Amino acid sequence: MEKHTIEPFYNEFSKVLILGSFPSITSRNMGFFYAHPQNRFWQVLEIVFDTKIGKDIESKKDFLNKYNIALYDVCFECEIKGSSDSSIKKVIPTDIGKLLKSSNIKKIYTNGKLSFNLYNKLIKDKVKIEAVSLPSTSPANAKYKLEDLVKEYKVIKEYLDKV
Repeated sequence: MEKHTIEPFYNEFSKVLILGSFPSITSRNMGFFYAHPQNRFWQVLEIVFDTKIGKDIESKKDFLNKYNIALYDVCFECEIKGSSDSSIKKVIPTDIGKLLKSSNIKKIYTNGKLSFNLYNKLIKDKVKIEAVSLPSTSPANAKYKLEDLVKEYKVIKEYLDKV
């Protein structure tokens, strides 16, 4: 079993939460979300928010704080082979209750089908917030081109522009 080693990223001003499934080996080693250079997460957000995000963790945190975005994952502990979502088994979900109580989060988005399915199965009934499923930004999700991901992820900015 692998344990989640990255603290949830949020603050009291966070308005949306993006949940992945479980950090990749690269992210676990770097100590922050979506650290694998081929994951398109940060590139997609740069385009959606029409801004430049530095490659370093502090720049990513500054961006997230500026736009009131929180990040975490659905799985706190699981069996996983490498970084493969399709190998995830025996999931112990994260407890996002404290995060939700300590922030202004009213909207949850999931990065990928697995995180959406696991969220609905293991967390949704506890927190009573419907999640919006977004496609995975992982390089393994090759059927989604960058422009397709950007089109889908624009809902985050549209929501934040309204609240």
